[in-house]
Amino acid sequence: MAKNPTSELFATLKGYINQLTDGDRTPNEVASALNGWARESAESIKAKVAEEVEAQVSKMGFIKRAEYDKLLARVEKLEKSTSVKNVAKKSAIKKPAVTTKVKKTAVTKKAASKKASK
Repeated sequence: MAKNPTSELFATLKGYINQLTDGDRTPNEVASALNGWARESAESIKAKVAEEVEAQVSKMGFIKRAEYDKLLARVEKLEKSTSVKNVAKKSAIKKPAVTTKVKKTAVTKKAASKKASK
């Protein structure tokens, strides 16, 4: 079973105090060892926090700024390549001549209604 952080701290401190009182280490050595232990613990905690934050943010559907920038660059590249292809297609296709058609039915109905009213 893993020790909880408080009991681990007390066990470490107790070990260093015993070494100091037994004469196995000098106060400077104990202080240096405690500083090293504190740095290692801080780095471990930072790593665990970073992992947990990343996991929770990922669950919420967010992405990192670097990932967003990479995706944005990819979309811009795709849009540019698509627009170049569309311009090439449009220039290759001939446009049909535009013709205007007059609806004879509307003109015929007006003429017929005028004749009927006379």
